[in-house]
This record gives sequence, structure tokens and C-alpha cells, in this order.
Amino acid sequence: MFAAFFIVLREVLEAALVIGIVLAASRGVPRRGLWIAAGVGAGMVGSLIVAGFAEAIAMAVSGMGQEYFNASVLLLACGMLGWHNVWMKSHGRELAQQMQSVGVAVSAGVRPLSLLLIVVGLAVLREGAEIVLFLYGIAAGGTNAAQMWLGSLLGLLVGGSIGALMYFGLLRIPTRHLFTVTGWMLLLLAAGMAGQAGNYLVQAGALPGIVEPLWDTSGIVSEGGVVGSVLHVLVGYDDQPSAMQMIFFVVAFVAIASLMQLVNVRQKRARRAAPASNAPAVQSG
Repeated sequence: MFAAFFIVLREVLEAALVIGIVLAASRGVPRRGLWIAAGVGAGMVGSLIVAGFAEAIAMAVSGMGQEYFNASVLLLACGMLGWHNVWMKSHGRELAQQMQSVGVAVSAGVRPLSLLLIVVGLAVLREGAEIVLFLYGIAAGGTNAAQMWLGSLLGLLVGGSIGALMYFGLLRIPTRHLFTVTGWMLLLLAAGMAGQAGNYLVQAGALPGIVEPLWDTSGIVSEGGVVGSVLHVLVGYDDQPSAMQMIFFVVAFVAIASLMQLVNVRQKRARRAAPASNAPAVQSG
């Protein structure tokens, strides 16, 4: 439930941020609400179509063997989560500026109102499609369907509420802090998915376990207990993991975290260099 909650919360927040920026920048434009609402609806319909294709693909490749299929879905979801975190780290500020410029252009009459529908529709479609893929990854990890849907619903409600509060200016928490916390949560989730994928490949006999189990913490925190179940969903916790499973976890965590840190360092350097590059040139006498 918690994994689905964080995933849906993050995606809804990002879509809400785009919608809020476009709404604020196009304030005063007649019928802009109808066009933006139509964009939201179109994006949601597109997400449902993606969900239908995802289910069809799952049915088609289920003959691969459940372990291979689950491992494939988990690795794909891990890769998408990692790419998502790194991309937002490097392009989040740029995306916000682009959305604001779109709203201003429509307000000035330079761009047509239909552009609001396209921009918002694509944003909702992108986030909705990612939710579908990530939830398939969670389901492949063995999460209870009822808990997954409950977490998704709570994430949708909380994310939508925070998005509305951000738009109306009632929430003073900086957006970057919200995305930083959820970003690290999704990093742990992605590494956990990679570890679970490694476990499925070991079960299928495709990879050796190397050391099985690497440790046994079932007497301290059982995977079947409440705390163990939550940790299993959030970080792929296993009370008796194999060494191969932990290798998958560590490699995924280090790779994604390193890319996130690299992007962060580059952004800081760019911000420090910006004032110097904008300063007037000093002419020598």
C-alpha cells in the first residue's frame, strides 16, 4: 500500500504542478478552464488505453514463466523509476519554466487555446502511463491488490489536494522539499524492485544465489509480519535474502543515486557560473 501511495502521490504532484502553473500563467483567458479540463480528461483516457495494452502484453508473455515475467516487469519498473528520478532532477526547473511560458503565450494571444489542452493532456498522459507501469511492477512483487488500490487512491487524493493548495497559495512548503523526499523514497523502492527481480531469477535457476541465505532475520523482523510486509513493499525487504538478491539491490541503488548526485553537482555548478556569465564584460583600457 505504501509503495503505491508514494508512486501515485509523486506522479499526481508532478501533473498537478504542471496544471497549476498553466492555470496561473493563463489566468484571465476566457474558457481556459474548459480547455485544461479537456486536457486532463484526454490524458486520463490515454492512460486507461495504456493500462489496457499493459494487461494485454502481460497476458501475451505470461508463457515465459511467472518468475521470468515478474523479473522482467520489476527490472523495467526499476529502470523507469531511476530514469524518472534522474530526469526530474535535471529537467524539473526547465519544465516549470516551459509550462509558465506556454500559459503566458496563450494569455497574450500568441498561441491558441488548444495548446493548453495539448500540454496538460500530455502531462497527465505521461504521469498516468508511468503510474500504470510502476503499479504493474508492485503487483509483480506480490503486493495485495486491495492494498495497492487503497494506496493508489490515497496517493491520488493527497496529491490532488496538495496540488490544489499549491495553486491557491495556501501551502508554503517549498515544492523542491516535497520532491526531494519522494525522490529518495522512490530510489529505495526502485532498488527494492531490482532486488526482488534478482530473487525471481535465482528462483528460476537463471542465476546462482551465491550464498543462500546471506542472513536470517526472520526471528527479528519476519517478512510475513506487519513491519516486514511494509519493508518488503517499500525497499524489497527479505528476511532470508540471497547474495545475488543483495547484489541487484546495491547495484541499482548505487547507480541511480550516483546519477542523481551527478546531476545535482552539475546544477550547482551551473547556478554558480550563471551570475559570472551574465555580468557585464570589463573592457581593458
